[in-house]
Amino acid sequence: MNKPYSILIVEDDANLNRGVSYALKEKYHVFSAGCLREATEILKKQSLELMILDLNLPDGDGLDFCRELRKTSQLPILMLTARDMETDEIIGLESGADDYLTKPFSLSILKTRISNILRIRSLSESKQDIVRYQALTWDPGEIKVCRNGDPLDLTITEYRLLTCFMANIGHVLTKNQLLQSVWDNEGKFVDENTLAVNINRLRKKLRGDDQNEYIRTVFGIGYQMGE
Repeated sequence: MNKPYSILIVEDDANLNRGVSYALKEKYHVFSAGCLREATEILKKQSLELMILDLNLPDGDGLDFCRELRKTSQLPILMLTARDMETDEIIGLESGADDYLTKPFSLSILKTRISNILRIRSLSESKQDIVRYQALTWDPGEIKVCRNGDPLDLTITEYRLLTCFMANIGHVLTKNQLLQSVWDNEGKFVDENTLAVNINRLRKKLRGDDQNEYIRTVFGIGYQMGE
């Protein structure tokens, strides 16, 4: 039997924290924290596969916490917040979150988001051929992408996006194809804004000293790597 994934819920609303924990314990090993201090202690002691992070916490801002964590860790982060403006979502994703869910939400959608993030995170056991394109090298067996021999520091979502492009060099990928491949089998729970933010973040990481733009926008259709 496979070991269940471990998830940390950082939420200061005790009832919500308790309710989400109860809903997830059937499938996952769940840790709970009501503040950033408690979350930091758990992160030091436990090996985790995902963190569900509220933004408004009694001892700090979840956005700042996410930015600091991204300096040393690529732990997948699902932001859970009452901040529902589009600009808030963009800021959250640009801070390093893998996904963003606003309150109120349904448990079924939360579970789907979690499942998708963990699916993206899961490492493929199959060995595939190394793919090279210009200065980039994708090694599916090692689960890494390098530029001029140097490994790129990518989030799980960014890696998944890049593998889609590296596996389809020269082909135009529609927005819906990318949404389905990276997030949800039907593309229902992530909007195009989330995709655009992640594409832009990936572009910045791919640019080397030559400022080469590896991913181009095909207006009205989607995105393409290569001619």
